[in-house]
Amino acid sequence: MRHVIALDVGGTGMKAALVGDDGALLHRARRATGRERGPDTVVAGILDFAAELRAYGAEHYGAPAAAAGIAVPGIVDEEHGTAVYSANLGWQDVPLRALLAERLGVPVALGHDVRTGGLAEGRIGAGRGADRFLFVPLGTGIAGAIGIDGRVESGAHGFAGEIGHIVVRPGGAPCPCGQRGCLERYASAAAVSEAWAAAGGNPDADAADCARAVAAGDPEAGRVWRTAVDALADGLVTALTLLDPRTLIIGGGLAEAGEVLFQPLRDAVRRRVTFQKLPSIVPAALGDSAGCLGAGLLARDLLTGTIPTTPEVST
Repeated sequence: MRHVIALDVGGTGMKAALVGDDGALLHRARRATGRERGPDTVVAGILDFAAELRAYGAEHYGAPAAAAGIAVPGIVDEEHGTAVYSANLGWQDVPLRALLAERLGVPVALGHDVRTGGLAEGRIGAGRGADRFLFVPLGTGIAGAIGIDGRVESGAHGFAGEIGHIVVRPGGAPCPCGQRGCLERYASAAAVSEAWAAAGGNPDADAADCARAVAAGDPEAGRVWRTAVDALADGLVTALTLLDPRTLIIGGGLAEAGEVLFQPLRDAVRRRVTFQKLPSIVPAALGDSAGCLGAGLLARDLLTGTIPTTPEVST
């Protein structure tokens, strides 16, 4: 049975699957990333995991995988197949596509984790059927994926969709990117956790605790939540003014609050739009499987000629 390898590399763990031509998940597996042992160990672990998946496919489905797709965090040069930089994984300028292609003997697609997750949400998740969408996961930081007619735009230099670094509060909190007042410093799950921990004096409190307190009517939690929602609405209106998406997909940890987030967010965005067309604002549908599913789509696209297959290495 023809199938592909799908691999999603995170800061602490890797999720993988073998995906059939019809999109069926034939096999799933997980491994620790091993980042505590250094970037060389991380890369070696990825290659070994991929080789194990290839062997499993050959044993159970009559042939090894026909292609592979991998999603990684950080800065990714998708055109040249290079993992340029990741603070979480400690690597820099790793020719990951070429290394995997050599190890597996099949074409490999490399993608940015958020853009790859956005690809899955756009094609088979919450954005299915939308010709233009914006996927925004609210996690430790905030990134974005710009969907256009079934593909995701990476930009000229691999930075398209970095909505978390729109400045929404000029002169505000410093951001690791070097600016002040970036969206992710106010509306990410990490930012809400930090603000709620400070407000309640409990260093272990997190964004989920804040959401529960908001639902229970806690006024201090409501203040923290409104600060985040207002900042998020400001950033999203800037994005929709530029991109005019038909569907706005919100994912990540903060979206797990459900209508505690979505009702005030829809209201806040609606209040801010003037001439712009209001998109549908919906929760992501695929959860933490989005990156792995998207990697499978990237690999399947290789087999249909949708994206380039040449494993050139950036110099």
